[in-house]
Amino acid sequence: MDLVVYAVPFFILAMVLELLWGLRVGRNTYRVNDAVSSLFLGTLSQARKFVTLGVGGYVYHLTSEHFSLSLMSSKSIWTWVLATVLYDLCYYWLHRLGHERAILWAAHVAHHQSEDYNLSTALRQTSTGFLLGWVFYIPMFALGVPAEVVVTVGSINLIYQFWVHTEHVGKLGWYEWVFVTPSNHRVHHAQNERYLDRNYGGLFILWDRLFGTFQEELESDPPIYGIKGPLRSFNPLRALTHIYAELFSDSWNAQRWRDKLHVWVARTGWRPADLEASDPRAKPRLADFVRFDPPTNLSVRVYALFQLVIVVALLGYLQAGVVTSYLASACLVLAMLLTTITTAFWIEGRAPLINMRWDLLRLGIFALGLVMTPGLGVFAAVTAAYLIINVLFVLVVFWFSSEAGTDGSINAA
Repeated sequence: MDLVVYAVPFFILAMVLELLWGLRVGRNTYRVNDAVSSLFLGTLSQARKFVTLGVGGYVYHLTSEHFSLSLMSSKSIWTWVLATVLYDLCYYWLHRLGHERAILWAAHVAHHQSEDYNLSTALRQTSTGFLLGWVFYIPMFALGVPAEVVVTVGSINLIYQFWVHTEHVGKLGWYEWVFVTPSNHRVHHAQNERYLDRNYGGLFILWDRLFGTFQEELESDPPIYGIKGPLRSFNPLRALTHIYAELFSDSWNAQRWRDKLHVWVARTGWRPADLEASDPRAKPRLADFVRFDPPTNLSVRVYALFQLVIVVALLGYLQAGVVTSYLASACLVLAMLLTTITTAFWIEGRAPLINMRWDLLRLGIFALGLVMTPGLGVFAAVTAAYLIINVLFVLVVFWFSSEAGTDGSINAA
């Protein structure tokens, strides 16, 4: 059973409590732009499941049916214990290679782009991990672990990882030696040199201690969050594709065929020698790092939160199982993607007139789809109301942004 959907109310409540606690103690770790960006990516990662066909499930089925040991009993406590430990071991290697190999880093990088560290960061997930990530869990099916056990322990593992994304919990004594904690996971999200590529475990930190990838958080070296070569954008499409684009560019431009292929499976950061010589990429110094935080007015921040609610509502509509047509599901996911992209334009502080044009174009596409799709009933009425409210909202945000003198520059505050 996938328990993640049932944990969503807890996630929301926990984020609200973390925000309130941070405000109370004078250490707020949330910014609207960064948090909305993270939550947009989280909703898109869940929506992706309604429009992509996973090869992994079919491979798992073939493995269980034809290439596995005898099926374990899901009623045995030892099956669950073994599955919990084995799943985290598989996750460790997926996570580790997700940092060490270029094609896997391209999928995983979205989770590390946030330059804040709070519970919303936990929900900042990729939408492309399904392409290869499933390969690492084949051993569980080969050993005869029932599919329902794999899914359940996997969701428990993911839910556990949520709470470790906070700056408000210090070190936890002996617990640090066995389990992943906020302290040792803060290390994992830091771009400090000593912290890079460390602490990969999902539930157990024992794997890192065993395989030599553990690093303790040090008071003398506070974590600085984000990725080397910062994205400097809140656009989810760019967040999900920028490493793929770099790899494709290097593969296309490399002179040797061996390099064209090796680019995809090489150690993260490797480039062909001819490209390094002709088109070197600057390696930013950590000392020069400044968080991407373009100035926005209150109307933009409220608008971003409004669109977040809409995107989450669309995801809930999909998950409720009301939509049975693949085409309709694909259209709703596209609507979510377009909404997140145009909202990103606003919170990036771009020119208000250009933002308004893109947003009105998005709404025009929605309206056209509404007119051309008969029989939507209540959904049509709700969508029409949303379009009217959204048009008025866009005009208000445009007016306030123009009055504030936003010039379209993208500079960190």
